[in-house]
Amino acid sequence: MHVLSRRQAIASLGALGALSVREVQAAPEERIDSVDSSSRDFDVKEIFVVGDRALGRRFTMLVPKHAQKGVELPLVVALHGLGETHDEKLGAHAWLDLYGLRAAYPRLLAPPVVRTSKRADFTDERLADLNRSLGQRPFRGLVVVCPFTPNVKPMKDPKAALDRYSDWLADTVLPRARREASVKAGASSTTLVGCSMGGSVALEVFSRRPEVFGGIGLVQGAVSEVNAVRWADMVVSASKASGPRDVQLLTSEADPFVAGHRALAKALSARGVPNELRVLPGPHDQPWLREAGTIEMLVYQDRRNP
Repeated sequence: MHVLSRRQAIASLGALGALSVREVQAAPEERIDSVDSSSRDFDVKEIFVVGDRALGRRFTMLVPKHAQKGVELPLVVALHGLGETHDEKLGAHAWLDLYGLRAAYPRLLAPPVVRTSKRADFTDERLADLNRSLGQRPFRGLVVVCPFTPNVKPMKDPKAALDRYSDWLADTVLPRARREASVKAGASSTTLVGCSMGGSVALEVFSRRPEVFGGIGLVQGAVSEVNAVRWADMVVSASKASGPRDVQLLTSEADPFVAGHRALAKALSARGVPNELRVLPGPHDQPWLREAGTIEMLVYQDRRNP
């Protein structure tokens, strides 16, 4: 047996130590970084998964506490807008904090929904209809997954980046989310929603992996009037390949993309694709989301599930 000298042993241990550090750094990291249980209605989990530094490696997840044990809830994947693409953590928290998801969820569990802003982003008529609907059928709840959403436009190969991002959502984020919460199986109860830039990304992802999502939602999505027919044809193709799909189109009167939403609704209807277009008062901004937009998104997603 060869006996190492003290110097050789120390050198060998150092090499092993260096190797183990490199392996840890290169190894895919999957962990729950934190769980915020301060709300009586839901937990917020911060989850890191295998991913590409440029495209995303983390998501937050709103997991309801109020659902009865054993009850499976629908799953919504919500993509954020351009303003938060420069920072992974900010992006993963955009829907929860900047867009008002954390506050909107308990508002729906304890109606009536009332205005929290001096702006009239809800009309009196719409607010009355919303509360009447909640009185007839209470909000049952959703699991909402909020992954980082990249801005692929300046990337060297945007199409390839969208391919990889679509596969990351479908093959990494969704399976991990299903392990973390009691959600309904299958595409019919899984929806992809996108806000602003995230709306156009959601359409691209949906076109690539239509078998994964039973519906798609745009919340002031960055869709132009010029591209409406192309997007509608894409949804039709996805429906032919994977079965009927529905589309939520939520926007506001001063949203620069309102004409695109109206044109897309018209094109979808002409092709027999179920869709709901709702145009509220207000501009394209985060206060609109916090007051009305996120509420409307959650209500539609809750209602689309029988």
